Amino acid sequence: MTRLQDTPAEAAFRERLRTWLEANTPSIGKHDVDALKAWQRTLHEAGWLGLTWPAEYGGQGLGFREQAIFNEEAARARIPPSINNIGLMIAGPALIAVGSEAHKKRYLPKILSAEEIWCQGFSEPNAGSDLAALQTRAVDDGDDYVITGQKIWTSNSLIADYIWLLVRTDPDAPRHKGITALVVDMKSPGVTVKPLRQITGEAEFGEVFFDEVRVPKANRVGAENDGWIIGMKTFTRERANISVALSVRLQQQFDRLLDTVRNRDVPLDPQQARDVAQAYVDSECLTLTCERMADRLFGFESSVVKVAWAEMNQRLQRIGLSTLGPDAPMLSAGGFDQVDDTTATFGTEALAEDDESYAKSWQFGYLRARANSIEGGTSEILRSVIAERVLGLPRK
Repeated sequence: MTRLQDTPAEAAFRERLRTWLEANTPSIGKHDVDALKAWQRTLHEAGWLGLTWPAEYGGQGLGFREQAIFNEEAARARIPPSINNIGLMIAGPALIAVGSEAHKKRYLPKILSAEEIWCQGFSEPNAGSDLAALQTRAVDDGDDYVITGQKIWTSNSLIADYIWLLVRTDPDAPRHKGITALVVDMKSPGVTVKPLRQITGEAEFGEVFFDEVRVPKANRVGAENDGWIIGMKTFTRERANISVALSVRLQQQFDRLLDTVRNRDVPLDPQQARDVAQAYVDSECLTLTCERMADRLFGFESSVVKVAWAEMNQRLQRIGLSTLGPDAPMLSAGGFDQVDDTTATFGTEALAEDDESYAKSWQFGYLRARANSIEGGTSEILRSVIAERVLGLPRK
């Protein structure tokens, strides 16, 4: 469906993309790392990745609307998940905003081509929502920093080549100061990654340990002790890029809900019917809100979309599970496909369409959605951001 905001040029872009995706989208298992890398290379070579990135670094130099159209059509075509989503949505945009020319030329093209996979090292066991409490240390040692500490809930860490890392370089500075941003090679001596099993049975995240890891100062992004500002810029870009993708994902999940309802042997009861109708209204409202706010999503307004999506998706997964009737009882974690310690899932996608059953898919999605209001900024923290930074309300 062409959105109301499509100009003639945007409608032509959408049609060209839709035709290409229909002809080229493969069927890939979500744990097939090599095939997913090849798929990202195919997208990049065809000119569909890095749409808003500068052309001199391998991007297309287009606008945010083209990126939004890509996200919508990619969801419609149900293309395989992005294996380098952290690089494409977080590390890459952050480097474009604050990285040196050398960093941009070195890292951006290989992010787009999936030659190098990235993860993000911000959260720690005692510094999740409170990023300013991070304690991973980077000690000055001549031309290097020596890093010691731990990161947790690190998406893609089991397959990543590089990590976008925040460390404390001045332990005596105030909490929001003394933090520095670094690019760290995950193959460096002293880096250890361990998988974290989730309630779904999968290991989408990892723990990353740093034991006196030496990192060249040339890998520092921005000035020493400017990491808090850089981290905030990273968050706004992360939520802006994720916002449109999330609204599209909600529409995709609603389509799956309709499929589930149509495959039922008995009609919905009145409350279920009202819930499904409300889910449709919710998904459309979120999509239109994203489009209305497109020119402001790189500010704190993106937090509005993240909070709304988390709550809407949790409701939608509950509705989907409730429509299954006697098939709804939850499987144990062992009932879902397991992954070994060298494999990760990517993003927050539910099970692929070719998995066993709708029942298994909704059960998995219901469990996975519990994390939506935590990851990418907890809903509680983001409500404070909205109150103070968007609405201008006073702090307590």
